[in-house]
Amino acid sequence: MPQQFRLSLDVIKFNEQGLVPAIIQDYLDGVVLMFAWMNRESLQKTLETGRTWFYSRSRQALWPKGETSGHVQWVRWWRYDCDHDALLIGVEQVGDIACHKGERSCFHLIDEPHAPAHLPPGDMVAQLYEVICQRRDQPQEGSYTSHLFTGGDNRILKKLGEETAELIMACKDREPEAIASECADVLYHTLVALAAYQVPWRAVLQELQRRRR
Repeated sequence: MPQQFRLSLDVIKFNEQGLVPAIIQDYLDGVVLMFAWMNRESLQKTLETGRTWFYSRSRQALWPKGETSGHVQWVRWWRYDCDHDALLIGVEQVGDIACHKGERSCFHLIDEPHAPAHLPPGDMVAQLYEVICQRRDQPQEGSYTSHLFTGGDNRILKKLGEETAELIMACKDREPEAIASECADVLYHTLVALAAYQVPWRAVLQELQRRRR
């Protein structure tokens, strides 16, 4: 799980209190999980251990994420901004829970401040997959996605095959706009198939990450 990272802490510009803000993001789908502060020591421990350590301003003490809950964050990548005074850290969140309230993300919709933090995911494909799953579980009249699910395997797989053939033809004709359009259709119908067979989009991202390694 842990990874070692090399960094000279001298490049980081800590504020007058010796702190730097850290935004924590899911390393696969880009969901912003939480915000916290780091000081030089907690950043050093994060780099050494490969898991996130933060600084509590109220307790004036270091704390490792997941110390009591077990919801550890393993660092997969990280960046600092152009002024070197803010951090963006991509993590693998154990338990898929980052918030102390037991939710995946600490961030809520502005118009629903007391509602559970039901995403949105950080990228368009993950958002689309969530909508497709909603249409699967809560069919809506007039919804094309719901129509596909009611047709079962034959309808879902037939459309996936048709769209794949259309993408091949668009590539053969070397039409960039058509290729992009047909690729979007193939991706959409692929997501429908994933949802139909209870395979999360995240599993695909994890497989791609595994292959990259």
